[in-house]
This record gives sequence, C-alpha cells and structure tokens, in this order.
Amino acid sequence: MSIRLLVVDDHPVVRAGMAAVLSEEPDFDVVGQAQHGAEALALVPVLTPDLVLMDLRMPVLDGVAATRAIRALPKAPEVLVLTTYDTDADIVTAVEAGARGYLLKDARPRDLADAIRRAVAGETVLAPAVAARLADRLRGDAPPTVELTPRERDVLALVADGLSNAEIGARLFIGEATVKTHLLRSFAKLEVSDRTAAVTTAYRLGVLEPPSR
Repeated sequence: MSIRLLVVDDHPVVRAGMAAVLSEEPDFDVVGQAQHGAEALALVPVLTPDLVLMDLRMPVLDGVAATRAIRALPKAPEVLVLTTYDTDADIVTAVEAGARGYLLKDARPRDLADAIRRAVAGETVLAPAVAARLADRLRGDAPPTVELTPRERDVLALVADGLSNAEIGARLFIGEATVKTHLLRSFAKLEVSDRTAAVTTAYRLGVLEPPSR
C-alpha cells in the first residue's frame, strides 16, 4: 500500500524537485503540492495524505501554524518538517505544534525517504543536528530561546544592514517612533542595551540569520 504524500513549500522549483525525487520511491504516492500552509490545510481533507512534508517559513500561513491546524483535524496525517532552519525556537515550536519529525534540507534523498516511512509508522524522526540541539536544551547547555515578533525581526535585520531609525521607518512604512518601540522591545527580550549588542546577540542565538559571504 502506497504512502500518500503532500509536499508543502513556497519555492516552486524546490517543491517540484522534492515531489519528483519522492515519486521515484515505489511505495510513495505524491498526491499533491501546496505553496503555503493555508493551501495545505485546505488540501488535506480532500487529498487525505498519510504525511505532509512541511516547510517552515512561508507566506499566508507558516509551517508551524499549519502543522498545528492540520494535526487538529479529524484523522490527521503526520507532519514532517523539512527546512533550512535549525534554531532552537524553530525546532521547539514545530515539535510542540505536533510535527512528527524535523529534518534539514541538506538531507540525502534516501534518508528523507526513510524518515518519511518511519514517521508514518509513528516514530519521531530528527536530523542529527536537531537531535543534538534538543539534547543540549534538556541538559541546560543550549542558549536561551528568544522570540521576536516578525516586525521586531524585520527592524533588527535593517539595523544589522546599517540603516538609521528614519531609514528603517521609510523602508517598512512605519513611523520612527514605532521603530524605536520595536527596538526597545527587542533590547528587552535579548537583554541588551544598544543596537550593536542586539544584532550580535540575535546572530548568536539564531534569531537573525547572519549575512552570507
């Protein structure tokens, strides 16, 4: 009996590539694709997949919110997160939302296929790096998890790019006072007192992705 799969990713090339690779497995049937969480949530009752392969950061409805909503459905399929992000906050929120596993997109196709089979069988499947981070958290060795709102993250990313408060406000179409409010809230959450410390701490904790070189 085939394992029915729904592939969810906002990048068409990535989505199509994953669907093509998975379709080569004799026991897999890719029954659908979705470009964001809201579309996935609408398709699940119609397509009745056994497992949803879920990206995390997508427009309209992100992977965590979609996972939580899908797992609340009657006869809910398993959800396996497949993402490029391995920060503590992402991992914990995805697992708490009901994801059966958490893999990174650098996984080999055969490892991904094996993880899907194990997840459908009811096993928890974690990428080695993810398992190590969770183990660190249980031992108390991991850095604290800091949750910034999307807007706070946007503002801080522009600070990292060297923009002033006025320039950030113009870029995001918000007032300079609002920019200052978002920064002050970020400072409090990150337990810092200035812009430079906020950016460096956000990089260290994985709240912001460092620029690629």
